[in-house]
Amino acid sequence: MDAAFTEEQDEIRRTLRELLHKHCGGDEVKAAARTPAGYDEALWRRLAGQLGLPGLALPAAYGGVGCGPTELALICEETGRAVLPSPLIATAALAAPLILTLGSERQRTTLLPGIAAGELTATLAVPGDRLATALALTGPNDGDWAGGGRAGGIQARAHEGGWRLYGEAGQVLDGHTAEVLLVAAHTGGFARGRTLLFLVRAGRGESPDGRADGPGEVPGLVRTRQTVLDETRPQARIELRDVPAELLGEGEGEGDGDGAAVAAALAATGAAAAAALAAEAVGTAGTALARTVAYVREREQFGRAIGSFQAVQHRLADLYVRVQAARSAAYYAAWSAGAAPPRAAADAGRGGVPVRRAAEPGVGALALAQALEALRAVAAEAVQLHGGIGFTWEHDAHLYFKRATCDELLLGPVHRLRARAAEEAGLFTAGTREAAGA
Repeated sequence: MDAAFTEEQDEIRRTLRELLHKHCGGDEVKAAARTPAGYDEALWRRLAGQLGLPGLALPAAYGGVGCGPTELALICEETGRAVLPSPLIATAALAAPLILTLGSERQRTTLLPGIAAGELTATLAVPGDRLATALALTGPNDGDWAGGGRAGGIQARAHEGGWRLYGEAGQVLDGHTAEVLLVAAHTGGFARGRTLLFLVRAGRGESPDGRADGPGEVPGLVRTRQTVLDETRPQARIELRDVPAELLGEGEGEGDGDGAAVAAALAATGAAAAAALAAEAVGTAGTALARTVAYVREREQFGRAIGSFQAVQHRLADLYVRVQAARSAAYYAAWSAGAAPPRAAADAGRGGVPVRRAAEPGVGALALAQALEALRAVAAEAVQLHGGIGFTWEHDAHLYFKRATCDELLLGPVHRLRARAAEEAGLFTAGTREAAGA
């Protein structure tokens, strides 16, 4: 592994950091998060048009930049520094890789150029709170997490040459505004049951009460933005009542009723997304730590800056070590996801697009656990060391605290991420336990 970044990667990071520094102060972030869309749409178009962020990891054949998971992780670290509310994670880290891997050539040429240009946003919708399970981050995703033929999930049934979806998904990232919904649904009943991915091409019509069921919506689709602790990470509940959809793949290969291929694609996407999310958490933790260090240099008690007290220095030093360890883990996870060897030619993606295997087992989940734990510790200390002002809900320290809390609720908890990483790496196999007992 070459740990040095290229000049191009450094330039991407520097350019994005300068742009976000001008437009993403604490007040701007809070104002953008409280808009109906949940983010600054003008800034998003600028990030897409000038820097190509949503298409950074997409092939040039579909309008993308042609980079990989490492570059995506770098830009996520910068957006994490600014706690930027944007559909970047949902669109570029979750939905676009699945469309690229499993979609038919028609679906790819129709959707990916619009995603790369920032004209379309997309997201992945899974039933309940099972996003981490669907991505194989907290457990195997080869079970019935999409419903298993029972109530409470999302069911798909064939209907007049197409498909119809029925069910509900909660905690869908940017689900209230995304024009493309990638919905995981169970089909086939009990005997041949499997989880497949379906495309729902939604509109953006929003009613005054926050329900996205305006004129542009698909009949039977109701989207409601949920009230969440972290406003910078908007989520929605999606209700599907006999909603027309199309199978991702359209019978042209991997997506054609092959539940195992869908599970493998979700796991590979989860590994790269975990690296991006870990890098984002590291960026947020780094900013929170830097602001806390600057504050303790100014705040005085007993006639001296509190940063000169040895106990405070020890606490900050411990946090610095945590952040640097998490950053190294996130970079390695991104490198591992990008360095995973392509499949054999007979198993390659359609249209000549190589389909990469999953990254090194457990690396993504372990990096994400490390980063979320570091962010939680830094955010808690930031609130504490800012003293009385740090406890006020309006202070910027709570942007970091809310992000840490909600990300772990959405993607964790940390101990399950670590347990899954250990399981994938084979640390606790039956043979290992027997040898340890002997």
